[in-house]
Amino acid sequence: MTTTNGSSPLDVEIGALQGASAGLSQYAGQVVLVVNVASKCGLTPQYSGLEKLQERYAERGFTVLGVPCNQFLGQEPGSAEEIAEFCSATYGVTFPMTEKIEVNGENRHPLYDRLTGFADAEGHSGDIRWNFEKFLIGRDGEVVARFSPQTEPESPEVVAAIEAHLA
Repeated sequence: MTTTNGSSPLDVEIGALQGASAGLSQYAGQVVLVVNVASKCGLTPQYSGLEKLQERYAERGFTVLGVPCNQFLGQEPGSAEEIAEFCSATYGVTFPMTEKIEVNGENRHPLYDRLTGFADAEGHSGDIRWNFEKFLIGRDGEVVARFSPQTEPESPEVVAAIEAHLA
């Protein structure tokens, strides 16, 4: 399945959490799990599972990419420094994080313009439903899977999709 406008999500420019560019093109040829994250959400403990995926598969060409977003009940209110400190101190996060962006609405970041056209296994496409919605990008730069916010990072379906695209 190709992305909605025919170009890879990895062609988009986005800032890193603490300045500079996150340079998504650096992930070309890797398998990337893009997740909109928040520090004050009931799903925030998913950071732990995301970090375990990062640790397990990084050497095989995989990365989690955390994308902070404050659009869901203001559950990511912190500054870049506060978000970085929380993620590091609370969950030992080592995976890269982007700047805080909007994933829905008229100010939706171009990264999410390219992701949201892809449907999950239940057929949902379009707007992000909540924090911790997950998109898997294959080595070719195309979206290959979408998982609901409630799907745990280490669930069998996420692990199977990652492993299939790392093979």
